[in-house]
Amino acid sequence: MMVGIVSLMLFNLADIYFVSQLGTEPMAALAFTFPVTFSVISLAIGFGIGTSAILAKLIGAGRQSEAALLATDNLMMTLILVLVVSIIAHWFMPPLFRLMGASEALQVYILEYMEVWWFGAVFVVANMVANSSLRSRGDTKTPAMIMAASSALNVMLDPLLIFGWGPVPAMGIRGAALASVISWVCVFFCVTHILYHRYQLLVFVRLNVARVLRHWLQVMKIGLPAALSNMLTPLAGGILTALVAQHGAEAVAAFGVGNRLESLSLLACLALSMTLPPFVSQNYGAGQISRVEAAYKGAVKFALVWQFCVFLLLLLLSGWLAGLFADSEAVRQPLLLWLTIVPLGFGMQAVIFLSASTLNALHQPIRAMRISILRLFVFFIPMAWVANYFGGLQAMFISFVVANTLTSVIAFLWVKKAIAKKAI
Repeated sequence: MMVGIVSLMLFNLADIYFVSQLGTEPMAALAFTFPVTFSVISLAIGFGIGTSAILAKLIGAGRQSEAALLATDNLMMTLILVLVVSIIAHWFMPPLFRLMGASEALQVYILEYMEVWWFGAVFVVANMVANSSLRSRGDTKTPAMIMAASSALNVMLDPLLIFGWGPVPAMGIRGAALASVISWVCVFFCVTHILYHRYQLLVFVRLNVARVLRHWLQVMKIGLPAALSNMLTPLAGGILTALVAQHGAEAVAAFGVGNRLESLSLLACLALSMTLPPFVSQNYGAGQISRVEAAYKGAVKFALVWQFCVFLLLLLLSGWLAGLFADSEAVRQPLLLWLTIVPLGFGMQAVIFLSASTLNALHQPIRAMRISILRLFVFFIPMAWVANYFGGLQAMFISFVVANTLTSVIAFLWVKKAIAKKAI
């Protein structure tokens, strides 16, 4: 799982590294796109959670033919839904980014990137659902290998398409989006080939609307609350970006780098949050609640210790990292500030998404969604606004740590209560 997630993160890091060579404005433009692109990723994660939960249960029960029908119908509906969403969303880009605080100059770069990116959005979500189908079959290595190969392809295509070489023209920020889209298309054909030929989880059958809708509703019963929960993060991210934008394009550029580094810093715990749910679900189904409790508490302890070590490492390397990603002192200073404060709350942030994953695995997706609402709209945004108003950027970054800490305590108590009820 870590290999797969690293590959996904390398997409973002490669894009922002090569785009940073174009200057501060393209770099800031890429930061503005993050809440929008991450909202699509969040939708994909939610669909993947629902797919994996339902498919794994069918496969575990030996109902292979029913699992193949569900996987086929689910992938088809995903492709149709995201295609429609992409077409509609494309027309709302200019007003959305104006609302987020992007200047007219930055919007030129933003729209260049997003006009290409939306063509690949359907493959982003479809790939997540297809890979979740593989994992429900017990195969985590194949999707990791495919994602690693596609990430390597993206890293090679980025400089070629951004800066140009020989007959290939320099496309600038548009080239970064095109490199990602090409990589996603290659992943889609690889993973669907494996689902069809190796595991027979894709089948050619006569279309039955009632069956397709029944399968879709089964998946969405778990997947929709998970998707909505994940989509709250980029929504809040857009609001936070608007707050940061009050300090200038340089601060937004630094904040964008910080968001990418945050994902990489939480890598081990993200992988753990994706492997914990099937373990919890299987033991919950078998009545082994004591193992559920031991797994959850063990994961929480690991997350707190591991992320504190990551914080110390980032603190030691903060000067070098700020110099690596910042092309000017105006970007370096806010990035350095982020690196020395925000990672202190990563351990508590890991506890939050481990708790949400556990609640989803215990078939309590609504309560998992409440954790996200509590974190982002009760603590995070109100505290960030107040801190920014009275204390500026540094106070806002400190408020991130406080918000994560308060939410993690509540989330831990909710999971503990849920496990205790299942044990009765």
